[in-house]
Amino acid sequence: MEASRGDHIVVEGTVVDHPRREGEVLEVIGDGDTTRYRVRWQDGHESVFQPGPGTHVVPPAG
Repeated sequence: MEASRGDHIVVEGTVVDHPRREGEVLEVIGDGDTTRYRVRWQDGHESVFQPGPGTHVVPPAG
């Protein structure tokens, strides 16, 4: 998975009763297998995130 600043990351719930999470990529950190993303999640908090299974990118609209 590769994302750019402004893209939206969606993490599908992999456990019953765990909803999907969505957030906007604020920063790309590193490259290749060590790429991480600073993400502002829909609830307003920010974190550094390394994608895993169930994660996909949605480009910004427009």
